[in-house]
Amino acid sequence: MSSNSRNFSKAAEKISFDEKHRKTIQFNISRYDTAVSKGMARYKNVELAKDHAAAIKRDVLNNWGKYLIQFEENISSRGVEVLWATDAKEATLLIENILKENNAKLLVKSKSMTTEEIELNETAEKLGCESVETDLGEFIVQVAGERPYHIVTPAMHKSKEDIAKLFNEKFNTPPESTPEELTEYVRQVLRKKYTIAEVGVTGANFLIADIGGISVTENEGNGLMTTAFPKVHIVIAGIEKIIPEMSQLGLFYPLLAAHGTGQQMTAYNTIFTGPRTKNEVDGPEKMYVILLDNGRTNVFADDEAYESLACIRCGACLNGCPVYKTIGGYTYDTTYSGPIGSVLTPFLKGFKDFSHLSFASTLCGKCVEVCPVRIPLTDILLVNRRKTVEQNLRPVAEKTIMKGFQFISANRKGFDFFSGKLKNIGTFAFNYFGWGPKRILPKFTNKSFSEQYKDKKLKN
Repeated sequence: MSSNSRNFSKAAEKISFDEKHRKTIQFNISRYDTAVSKGMARYKNVELAKDHAAAIKRDVLNNWGKYLIQFEENISSRGVEVLWATDAKEATLLIENILKENNAKLLVKSKSMTTEEIELNETAEKLGCESVETDLGEFIVQVAGERPYHIVTPAMHKSKEDIAKLFNEKFNTPPESTPEELTEYVRQVLRKKYTIAEVGVTGANFLIADIGGISVTENEGNGLMTTAFPKVHIVIAGIEKIIPEMSQLGLFYPLLAAHGTGQQMTAYNTIFTGPRTKNEVDGPEKMYVILLDNGRTNVFADDEAYESLACIRCGACLNGCPVYKTIGGYTYDTTYSGPIGSVLTPFLKGFKDFSHLSFASTLCGKCVEVCPVRIPLTDILLVNRRKTVEQNLRPVAEKTIMKGFQFISANRKGFDFFSGKLKNIGTFAFNYFGWGPKRILPKFTNKSFSEQYKDKKLKN
């Protein structure tokens, strides 16, 4: 068992019984569930919309190279420098060069999980460039010295009281501050940052091939502010974000909003097609787009897992997952958590260190049910489990137990060999040393099913 797997098990065991954490998550996700149910009610036929979105994303995967090249050619024609990064190390070097060339001392960053993936904030800080998160949730976790807890709601694990206490400690704001007062405080801090930053960084919700555009969707206006004032705009996007046509945003925008936050449409949807032109008064003078692979082509090369690249990062699978709602986002110790993270991370970071995540699922199918692009997540989780076993990455004790179970369950006599009392002794030991004292397995009856069946047949 790898150290990552052991750390995961310890963290999961600890957080699972943290009542405060569970209450906070249950409250926040319950509000999400209420909002999403209203969002779905606006659809006449949401299943048909999902079918259309899934078909488009499968077309993308079948013609991935063509659409990426089309995007590059179209956006490059307007003065945007497109850079390709094989991995996080290459992306980091490209960003370092851009920051040095532009003598950047401050960058403002709109919410982007791709930048978390390559640890952009740490890269900037090493160069003496302050990196400031401008999404309110991201700002909160940055101030706390943490990473995003959730791919859509970064501070989902914090209550309003937690945030008030944090801001009091860091900024000396009144400890009884309301969410509105704290939001206003952050707004004033960030407005000063926007106007003096040399560089603005965003991700991309969609890369639009036919127009060569970057689509960014957000609810706070911070993405617009991040790109309006700085002279340099850097876009860092995973190569799976491509869609063929701008007209398809009419399908994807509502699906992303409804599944992500329950909204009919996200408040701000912006398409960037290049740096400032001569007749424009704001916007960047330079624009760079870094297209990041970082293991995505490994996923694409796998015939059984490639469909996971259709993900639009709505976060619905996390909010529906009983495991995520129990162990939380930090237990996964990865950029992408929940079902989609459990599927992708072994390919992005290696099965040796992260294959255990594919076992962090009940396979209940809720993630498949809510996915707006029809990703067969439970099927891929099972595939990943099989690959893990084939690569001999599971614990020796588990292999021994499974072989023993195979031997016992191969025929009815094996099941009937031990009495109910002996079975209960065995499960008690497993329960205590394996599952832990807070979880109890059901007890076996004195007689097995076949024995009871025979007795009943004789009586009749």
